[in-house]
Amino acid sequence: MTQTTVPVIFDLDGTLVDPAGGISDGIAAALTELGLGIPGKAQMDAMIGPKLSHSLTDIARVPASQLDDAIRIYRAHYLATGIAQSRLYPGIRALLESFAAAGRPIAVATQKPEGLARTVLEHHGIAALFHTIRGSAADEAAAAAAPSGKAGIVAAALADLATGHGRDTDHAVMVGDRAQDVAGAAANGLDCIGVGWGFAPDGELHTAGAVEIVHSSAALHDAVARRDTLRAAAARPTP
Repeated sequence: MTQTTVPVIFDLDGTLVDPAGGISDGIAAALTELGLGIPGKAQMDAMIGPKLSHSLTDIARVPASQLDDAIRIYRAHYLATGIAQSRLYPGIRALLESFAAAGRPIAVATQKPEGLARTVLEHHGIAALFHTIRGSAADEAAAAAAPSGKAGIVAAALADLATGHGRDTDHAVMVGDRAQDVAGAAANGLDCIGVGWGFAPDGELHTAGAVEIVHSSAALHDAVARRDTLRAAAARPTP
């Protein structure tokens, strides 16, 4: 592997894994148990990707006094049935295996709690392919949770790649399905390739500034390969 190989940092839900109702069912179960209203489908879809505590507060309008209970109920439901409902998007396993086999550094940066993210990836048998898996603190409602927000989580993944593997991460790229993935990448000086199979409303990724939007794992492979080619060309000495 040469320094022309671009590291890739992936979001999780909506990018690698289709929650297939596991997240929305868990949220609905929590809201029902607490006697709160359940948002419509579009709003429920919008809750997939952002930090759960923010989604529950901003979209589902869960009162602060019930937020901890909502998260606790949701987590129990998700662990019991939600993970089993999830599935990898078409072609993702082969894509990740090809990257790992080629020695490309790959990482996960998700706003899902870090331990839970690892459990999901282990469930699908792909956790070992990643050089690092970074997520939020276990207590999502904690004001001092670290790393903070998507930008902080992406920064932590970058630091792991650079420190643990001696990689030049200046040319790393983020892959995600929501605006916060684009923003988290930009905050760290990275471009973001958007995937069209996730949960972003029409136009969100383009407006957020994704450098490219792909609609299949094969197209994503090609987009990353093009970045390798451009990096290799830039690294050649000028005659």
